[in-house]
Amino acid sequence: MAFDAYDDYEQSERVQKWLRQNGLSIVVGVVIGLIAIFAYQQWRNHRAGHELAAAALYQQLQSVIDTGNTTASDLFIQQLMNDYAETPYAMFAVSDRARRQVEAKQFDKALESLSWAEQHAPSPELKALVELRIAHVQLAKGDAQNALAALDRMPADSYAIDGEELRGDALVKLGRRDDARKAYEAAVKAMGPHAQAGNEVQLKIDDLAVAGKQGA
Repeated sequence: MAFDAYDDYEQSERVQKWLRQNGLSIVVGVVIGLIAIFAYQQWRNHRAGHELAAAALYQQLQSVIDTGNTTASDLFIQQLMNDYAETPYAMFAVSDRARRQVEAKQFDKALESLSWAEQHAPSPELKALVELRIAHVQLAKGDAQNALAALDRMPADSYAIDGEELRGDALVKLGRRDDARKAYEAAVKAMGPHAQAGNEVQLKIDDLAVAGKQGA
């Protein structure tokens, strides 16, 4: 028992000695840790407030879009681009402008808008969505090659149904019917076992088969 008491005393002395030698560094470490936690919480609060402000501004934009006031819409969009470029709401706003530009047949302006949206998309999923829209606009413009280039920038598994159907449409324009059929078949496969018979993509495959027989 005496040895046990001595060992306890010795261990206590070592602990106290270690604390005397390292106590200041421990205190500093704790303080730094607390400051880091506080700073992170402040950053999170600021980020959340920033996102909420962007969301509110985007909601106002939607109300203005409904009125058809394009001048006011562009002012809201520019503010989102300038002050909230890193939020998804800026990307959504610019994409809304691109849709309006497409409806007006202003394809080059729409592509400029979507290029900005692509560069500022805050996630791979949203970036892929913008690239899909770019491909749509390129194809509407008659540029099938650049439509394929936009589709090639998308991750392989993203928006597979729409992406492969659009790829097939672009390949048809380029006269690559065999490749187009493969793309359409990939789109149908991506629909899964519950794909409706006679869906639009299947009709495109059937049209290619008919055209192939007529050209034979």
